[in-house]
Amino acid sequence: MKFYHRNVPLLSVAQALMMSCNSLIVATAALVGYNLAEDKSLATLPLAIQFIAVMCTSIPAAMLMEKIGRKAAFQIACGFGIGGGLLASTAIVNGSFWLFVSGTALVGMFNGFGNYYRFTAADSVELAYKSKAVSYTMLGGVIAAIAGPTLAKASRQWIANAEFAGSYMAIIVLYLGSFAVLSFLDIKDKGRRNLPAGDSGRPIKEIVCQAEYIVALICGMLGYAIMSFIMTATPLAMNQASFLFDDTAVVIQWHVMAMFAPSFFTGNLIVRFGVLRIMFFGAVFAACAIVINLAGSSYFHFLVALTSLGLSWNFLFVGATTLLTETYHSNERNKAQAVNDFVIFSTVSIGSLSSGALQNAFGWQIVNLGAIPFLAVIFLALGWLKYYRTKRLEIVSTLSS
Repeated sequence: MKFYHRNVPLLSVAQALMMSCNSLIVATAALVGYNLAEDKSLATLPLAIQFIAVMCTSIPAAMLMEKIGRKAAFQIACGFGIGGGLLASTAIVNGSFWLFVSGTALVGMFNGFGNYYRFTAADSVELAYKSKAVSYTMLGGVIAAIAGPTLAKASRQWIANAEFAGSYMAIIVLYLGSFAVLSFLDIKDKGRRNLPAGDSGRPIKEIVCQAEYIVALICGMLGYAIMSFIMTATPLAMNQASFLFDDTAVVIQWHVMAMFAPSFFTGNLIVRFGVLRIMFFGAVFAACAIVINLAGSSYFHFLVALTSLGLSWNFLFVGATTLLTETYHSNERNKAQAVNDFVIFSTVSIGSLSSGALQNAFGWQIVNLGAIPFLAVIFLALGWLKYYRTKRLEIVSTLSS
């Protein structure tokens, strides 16, 4: 099995299309929600519902992929994205907040499937290349950093008296493009029917109780939650600070670019320096973002902090995904990955929803202070795994001698 398997570039393009939609939604959903909702504290609910839908879809998506195969499941999911774009644009035209929430929920259901792109890429290559496959798949987000916010700015006034309705019509085209790209995937695994009866590997409890799995889950979960927590509140904070939407779009653009551009070299860094060290630096970037946000609320502060936050997410998420792939066998992958994504997006949805309420009630400073305890847990988890691995090697060396 070669590293340059055709699935990796195809999944990178699919990732680019998915993240272009997501970055557009990140830049606009809170503003649309604020305009449509009577209770302004619910402004971030549409984005939070999207993450809740991802959480609720992650396990059913894994079950469906196990039954009918990943390619077919990915293509079915494109229908959710198309429906979400249609509902969201209709909601804006008609001024319906709850219909808009329903639209973002359907997009979240699509993302519940699309988040398995990175695992599908890793499963397409040999063990030595898994970190690079994950990293290169995430490269699709570089295109999204430019395409999403740019499309939001260009399409916001396409439909008169319905700001951003045109933006949500535009993402329908991107989901149609996803369907076309995914049709070229070459996945030999056709699902459960190709596995011997009862060959499902170890019990899920045994898999998740491994030290590496626990730390991968903690760092992936909290790293993503911190990013979402701060990112979701950023458009509201900038709006309240009297910045124009174009300023907000540029900040989100650089944030998304920082999330994915490091994927050019993250895989190589992991191979060279080790996954734990790269994840540690991811946590350091998150700390820098919080400090910068607490230091001020100028355009420069927002831009640099959100860029640092994007770098943090990349190092933590690619690192956690790579670490997770070391903990299961091929016949255990669906359940191991499903539990991971379910827990991650459970936490992310809570963070996304609570950030809007905190921003509305207490302000930008409290949002950033609220992320600090979770960041401390990441540092502790990484330190514990480093210590655990050292002790494990000492025991093995003692026994072998």
